[in-house]
Amino acid sequence: MNKNDFLKKLQSKLSSFESVISTDEKEWIIKGFIDVYKKVYTISLDTKIISKVMELLLFPLMQKFAEENNLELELSPEQNFYPDLTFVDKNDGTLFAVDIKTTYRIGNDRINGMTLGAFTGYFRNRESTKNIAYPYSRYAGHFVLGVIYSQSENNIDERKIYSAADLDKIPSVIHDFKFFAQPKYKIAAARPGSGNTKNIGSITDLEKILNGKGPFAELGEEIFDDYWKFYLTSDMASQLETSRPYTNLKEYVEYKSKNSDILKNLKVKIGQSEELK
Repeated sequence: MNKNDFLKKLQSKLSSFESVISTDEKEWIIKGFIDVYKKVYTISLDTKIISKVMELLLFPLMQKFAEENNLELELSPEQNFYPDLTFVDKNDGTLFAVDIKTTYRIGNDRINGMTLGAFTGYFRNRESTKNIAYPYSRYAGHFVLGVIYSQSENNIDERKIYSAADLDKIPSVIHDFKFFAQPKYKIAAARPGSGNTKNIGSITDLEKILNGKGPFAELGEEIFDDYWKFYLTSDMASQLETSRPYTNLKEYVEYKSKNSDILKNLKVKIGQSEELK
């Protein structure tokens, strides 16, 4: 199986995923956490909690998807390793990386931005096995399985405890889901996720996310890789005692066309720095 076939097969399952995690009224099926005394504690709008619970819901669906397509599913060996899911083609051993990302709508046409993995470490040293299941270069494709939702407008009282018999009375904290599956580079922005972080940020236009229409979509994955391999935050540039080569795609194009020799020297500097590799 090649990466295009893998993506098509994954995208064909998205509508079925949505029906599994939500009710007919488009409410989340998860109402809270239950203890041994059958008391139910409501879930807050904490995005980290929602993200983790969503992953647990999707893992069985991903296992079924793997079985249907003669793939072996491997979960991330450590909490902070990339990717969340590794699919292995049982026929030829081809690897596909899938990261699960959740985010919420901001208005009708935008979402809160996501982080799409580091642009240092394994991303630059593609034979490295640090914080990654397999070397980055081993993967035939890098994909994002995304879940977009709306947050409840009702105030959730986290102090209130329900009984299991009261499930119908417990409000869902999120609703109205939309799944997408896209190659990582097609939904990536040309800026980090937030602040001075060393993670790639995503675009935030809802329709562009769903259709994979980010700034690198037409430029291609090779340009995406090159852009982020040499991207420097302010702190990274200070450590190398150099100026930032570019901060956006326009500056990147200008820099590439005028400073090929400087870029070669920058590549050497990054290669010599263990932290910035």
